[in-house]
Amino acid sequence: MKNRLLLSGLLLAGAACAQSGDATIRICDASGCADRPRDSASFDPAHDDHPEETRRLAALADIARQDPRAAYDLALRYYRGDGVRRDSYQAIQWMREAGDRGVPEAQLALGRFYLSGVEEMGADPAEAEKWLALAAARGDKEAEKLLAEARSAKKTEQERYQWRQFHRQNWLGWWASGYPYHWYWGAAGWYHR
Repeated sequence: MKNRLLLSGLLLAGAACAQSGDATIRICDASGCADRPRDSASFDPAHDDHPEETRRLAALADIARQDPRAAYDLALRYYRGDGVRRDSYQAIQWMREAGDRGVPEAQLALGRFYLSGVEEMGADPAEAEKWLALAAARGDKEAEKLLAEARSAKKTEQERYQWRQFHRQNWLGWWASGYPYHWYWGAAGWYHR
């Protein structure tokens, strides 16, 4: 019984410690600083205290569907969290919308995004090459420099892939059957040859 009480006390103390130190983060804004839970969000569309901003965002999305430069602006807003909840997925979607419709800044930005990778999206040198080639064809000097990097990264990635495929085909089977054991299992137990 004494051990159970001691264990219960330790568990409660551990839970209290876990809730205190790492569970909060200090957020400072125009209204001051406060400790908030790490999983809290500052923008919740369900509890929108700023209907005017929401209306402006909806209006910008409507404009973005018609004007690719507005799609680029909306992508930047989502990427930066400027007036909206920061959302890299929406940023990429709107940036692609602008890039597909010929906005050079969007094509360059997409090339950079895919060359280095953005948050949960890993790097994709082949996709970076596609976007940077479009921007470079319009005379963008920065895109030309980055295009060379993308091609080099793509080649390196292809070489790594080919190396992995070669070794998977030629050596993994050998490891499964070609290398002999030093110790074998028999009727009398383990023995060494």
